[in-house]
Amino acid sequence: MVRRSVLFTPGDRSEMLRKAPNAGADVIVFDLEDAVSPTRKDEARDAVRDVLADPEFDPDCEVCVRVNATDDAIKADLDTLLASPDEVRLDSLMLPKASAADDVRALADRLATWSVSAPVLALIESARGVLAAPEIAAVPATDALVFGAEDLSADIGATRTAEGTEVLYARERVVVAAAAHDCEAIDTLVTDFQDDEGLREDAERSVRLGYDGKLAIHPAQVGPINEAFTPDESEIEWAEAVLEARREAEAEGRGVFEVDGEMIDAPLIAQARRIRDRAEAASDGA
Repeated sequence: MVRRSVLFTPGDRSEMLRKAPNAGADVIVFDLEDAVSPTRKDEARDAVRDVLADPEFDPDCEVCVRVNATDDAIKADLDTLLASPDEVRLDSLMLPKASAADDVRALADRLATWSVSAPVLALIESARGVLAAPEIAAVPATDALVFGAEDLSADIGATRTAEGTEVLYARERVVVAAAAHDCEAIDTLVTDFQDDEGLREDAERSVRLGYDGKLAIHPAQVGPINEAFTPDESEIEWAEAVLEARREAEAEGRGVFEVDGEMIDAPLIAQARRIRDRAEAASDGA
């Protein structure tokens, strides 16, 4: 499964929900939380259920729903979405404001009452969530950690900057926690969807930090994000050369080898595998 781009769509906009797959995102997230005003939650639940239950709605991407954050609201979300669980297309759920491992377990337990099992994308967007990221990632139901810098900044009283130094520790902690527990890591969004250059720079930074994908709030952001998380030809050629040289070295009983004058060690082999895997996933998801 590839999750380079994860696109939010407001849950109370039926037309936008049906058009969301056209953006080319690897994951579309029907949002019942922040994108929906408190007075329209019921309308949003009904709209999302209607789309998910439509037999003609079968996009070639992952379909996720971001539920609300409180117990009562989550119950209301799932009561509507899963009234007839066999009739809805639901590939995963995003849990906002995950602050402890028990939050993910509670959501998984709720799903189990409908005999439903779905991967959980846990959104880390508070100080407590950042500190608990390793424990959250360790829960079997957690399939990805998602970093939310905007809510985190508000929670800790930080001022958001273009450089992002105020959230760098948290951004790194989330990706490290995900890697330690074999989860995917999805990086925070860029709020200015008209700043194409800023998005490209931030997406490249996400890749350098080790993230697998990035959030998007507008269809125009999907293309640049997908491009950033897809290795270019030179990277693929280098990775293939490294892995081929490794196979030859192993066949000859050599533990050390070089490629184009560069001595290759275990970290570089791991990097080559990651590039190969990214390229294959991007090809499969294209």
